[in-house]
Amino acid sequence: MKIVEIETRVCNARMRNWIFVKVITDQPGLFGWGEATLEWHTRSVIGAIEDLRELLIGEDPTRIEHLWQMMYRQHFWHSNGIVRGTAMAGIDLALWDILGKSLNVPCHQLWGGRVRDYIRLYCHLGGGKMEDFYETPVDEAKRFGDLARQAVADGFTAFKSMPVPEQVMIEGVQPVKSAEACVAAMREAVGDNIDIMVDCHARPSPRMGLLFAKALEPYNLYFFEEPCWPEHMEGMAEIQRAVKTPIATGERLTSLHAFKELFERRAASIVQPDITHCGGLSEARRIATMAHAHGIAIAPHNPQGPVSTAASIEFGLATPNYLICEAVHQDVPWRDEIVSWGFRVEKKGRLVYPGSRPGLGVEINEAAIAQHPFAQELPRRSFARDGAVIDW
Repeated sequence: MKIVEIETRVCNARMRNWIFVKVITDQPGLFGWGEATLEWHTRSVIGAIEDLRELLIGEDPTRIEHLWQMMYRQHFWHSNGIVRGTAMAGIDLALWDILGKSLNVPCHQLWGGRVRDYIRLYCHLGGGKMEDFYETPVDEAKRFGDLARQAVADGFTAFKSMPVPEQVMIEGVQPVKSAEACVAAMREAVGDNIDIMVDCHARPSPRMGLLFAKALEPYNLYFFEEPCWPEHMEGMAEIQRAVKTPIATGERLTSLHAFKELFERRAASIVQPDITHCGGLSEARRIATMAHAHGIAIAPHNPQGPVSTAASIEFGLATPNYLICEAVHQDVPWRDEIVSWGFRVEKKGRLVYPGSRPGLGVEINEAAIAQHPFAQELPRRSFARDGAVIDW
């Protein structure tokens, strides 16, 4: 069996362009689907995939680790960057899809079989504008409470939100109080039987992140995500040591080597590699194994398209320390027109049960993709009240 072509399909989904990767073999009808979605870098990723294509045409697609090492090590520059890691991931996912299809088994069977019966999903409630948190904190708290109730009505037993506002390096007490009011409203709205996660989006400095973590600790969060800038591992570790709340991070780390430092510093209780950014399932499985050795859970970052979600579900079914799957369900109303799922989803509890389809278990409707062609994403710019650039 040989790879004869690697193609990309771009589907605009409002906030981001989904980049699907199709690896085609010389066996009639045998191809695999991957995903390489990276917001605001669509052209860069497609260009990187085209560069990698030259290495892979004519190769055996079932030699997945061999091809991964080739993509990573060739051309002198090890592929630790976000664009190259994302391009590699799209191809890697498609290769695993091909292997599963060639053997007529789901991918989780390739990795030793199921270690659990289902995967629990959680949704993301989103966030708000900085001025709303500062100028109308009571209204923002009510809005978050309403969103929390709606998530539970939609069947979710866990959800995440962004009540921590954009900010400068050191702020006063107002943003901390605003975030606390929003979390209090969500907890009051849904009670103690629902798991609440807070995503700081790495907006705070390490010191502000610690203040937010302390303020939200009484609300028994399931986890507190990216409480400070990801480059500051020691600051992250200080926050984790200071509170009982599990700290989660890792979506902006793109290699096993970066996670090694995180593990050694004991900076988190949960790691969140993005399967479509860190080099694919091959690297994600290595990260999960190292995390397991350190007693750390894994909950992949997954705000992208349907192939990314399918990969995360298959990965979770075979990974002992996998915790929960992030799911996007309201980004575009036509999401299910793009993909045919092989999984069974139970709405009450939002539980995903494995199917019998081979590979990643999804089929992509290319005609539906063509109805939503590439469109330039709107650039997000965040500024403090004095005009200084801050993290979005």
